[in-house]
Amino acid sequence: MASQEIETLASALAKLPGLGPRSARRAVLWLVKRRETALVQLLAALTEVRERLAECDVCGNVDTQNPCAICADPRRDQRALCVVEDVADLWALDRARLFTGRYHVLGGKLSALDGVRPEDLSIDRLIERVAAGGIDEVVLAMNATLEGQTTAHYIAEKLESFPVRITQLAHGLPVGGELDYLDEGTLAQALRARRPVG
Repeated sequence: MASQEIETLASALAKLPGLGPRSARRAVLWLVKRRETALVQLLAALTEVRERLAECDVCGNVDTQNPCAICADPRRDQRALCVVEDVADLWALDRARLFTGRYHVLGGKLSALDGVRPEDLSIDRLIERVAAGGIDEVVLAMNATLEGQTTAHYIAEKLESFPVRITQLAHGLPVGGELDYLDEGTLAQALRARRPVG
């Protein structure tokens, strides 16, 4: 039986996605055995992120700077804007290094069952960004779920009056699939084969 502090650490780790109680206990044991190296590095990294973590005022990404590294990068194509549901989707797409534009994180998707309405998402901020001008294309990179596609259609209707090309990721993404779980080849094909909405 471990001390209360060690059990608390294991319980905290078990709440992370992909870690159950047994995996969390194994991770704690591994960290305890390497407390002078790995544990110290992990504590330092967690403290640094906790102190510097910020949400980007421009796109909604999570980073240790504001605006985030993507929005601050002058090499990014400012004329292309990719709209995603969540930060995990942004990271998945950006990890593939196929989209060179900027992003906009909605903070979720429309869902009548969960009570998520348009005003609960950053759709108004998206419209403001498009209305400010300088954007030629808006890529709707919603997850291939019913709620994701409903959100994409809602946004497409809201952006109809603006002189922008509205595209969405090509079908071929698995129905019910989420971007964060897809391999880079699938993401690459979906981005290359994007098409106009409507």
